[in-house]
Amino acid sequence: MIDGSDEAQYSPDIIPVGASVTVSVPASSANLGPGYDSLGVSLAYFDELTVTRIEQGLEFELTGEGSDEVPHDETHLVIKAMQTAWKAVGLFELPGLRLKAENKIPHSRGMGSSASAIVAGVVAANALLPQEVQLDADAVLQICSGMEGHPDNVAPSLYGNLVISYGDEEGWHSLPVAVHERIKPVVAVPDYEVPTKVARGLIPETVPHRDAAANSGRAALLTQALSSSPEFMVAATKDLLHQSYRATAMKPSAALVAVLRGHGYPAVISGAGPTVMVFARGEEERASVIAAIENFAATAPASVYHDRRLTWRVLPVEIDTQGVIVTRAQ
Repeated sequence: MIDGSDEAQYSPDIIPVGASVTVSVPASSANLGPGYDSLGVSLAYFDELTVTRIEQGLEFELTGEGSDEVPHDETHLVIKAMQTAWKAVGLFELPGLRLKAENKIPHSRGMGSSASAIVAGVVAANALLPQEVQLDADAVLQICSGMEGHPDNVAPSLYGNLVISYGDEEGWHSLPVAVHERIKPVVAVPDYEVPTKVARGLIPETVPHRDAAANSGRAALLTQALSSSPEFMVAATKDLLHQSYRATAMKPSAALVAVLRGHGYPAVISGAGPTVMVFARGEEERASVIAAIENFAATAPASVYHDRRLTWRVLPVEIDTQGVIVTRAQ
C-alpha cells in the first residue's frame, strides 16, 4: 500500500507475477423490440479471455472476430475496462499483462461485443485482486454500465437470462428473470456493420405520446411472454420507438424482420442492429425460422441488398442462464 492519501492506494505488486484468470462472457441482445435501453437477454455464444500478470509491458494473443482490427495497446477495450476496475479500488499503475482472447461475438452487429469486452475486463481485473479488496457485485455492475452508458447489454452478460434494467439517482439496477424453456433463439448475422452511434443517431428526440404509451404496454407484455407465456411473443415484440427510424441504416435487416413477422415469427432487430433476432417457440418453429431466413437470403431482390448479394450467418443459440463465468483463477 502507498501512503500519502486518504484513499487506499496499491502498487501493481498486489497482483503477483504469474497470477492468471480466464473468463467466458456470453453475447447479449438488447431492446428485444419494445424494451428500448431496458431489456436484454444473454445468449450462449461466448468470448473467452485469459489475462496473466507478467513482469512488464503488454502482450496480446488475439484470435477470432475483430482480432486484426482492435488495438494492441492500452486502448484495447478490455485493458481500458481492467484499468477502470483497478482505479476504483486504488490501483492506478497498469501492471504488466498478457491478454489472450478468442472472440466469437461479431463486432458492430448488435450482439453486445463491446459490452462483453467491458464485462470481461472488469470481471478479470476484479478476480486478479486479493479477495479483501475485490469489488462487490453492485460495484461491478456500476462500472460496466458506466463504461457502456447503460446496462441493457452488460447486465445480461453479467447475470444471464432476461434482465430488466433501469437507472435512478442511486445508480443502475438490474433484475434477472428466467426465460421460458420453449424460447429457442435464432440470430441472423449479415455481412455488413452498422455502428451503434449511427443507429442511435437516427432516433428522434421526441415520439408521439400514443406510440410511447403503446410501447410501454408491449414491453410489459414482453417480460411476461419471455418468462411464462411464449404464445404472446409476436404481439409482445412489436416496437414503436426505434426500429422503424433505424430501418434506413439497415434496409436488408428491416426487410428480413418484416418477412419473418409476416410469417408469424417474433422477429426483431438485435440491439442497434443489423443482426436479426427471432424468438422461436420450440425446436419445430426454430427449424421453420431457419428455413425462412435461408429462403429470404436466396430470393430477396437485389434492391433489398443495396444492389449486392449479402450472406447471412444463421445461428441457432440458447438462452444463457449463468452469465460471465470465471473458469480458472490462480
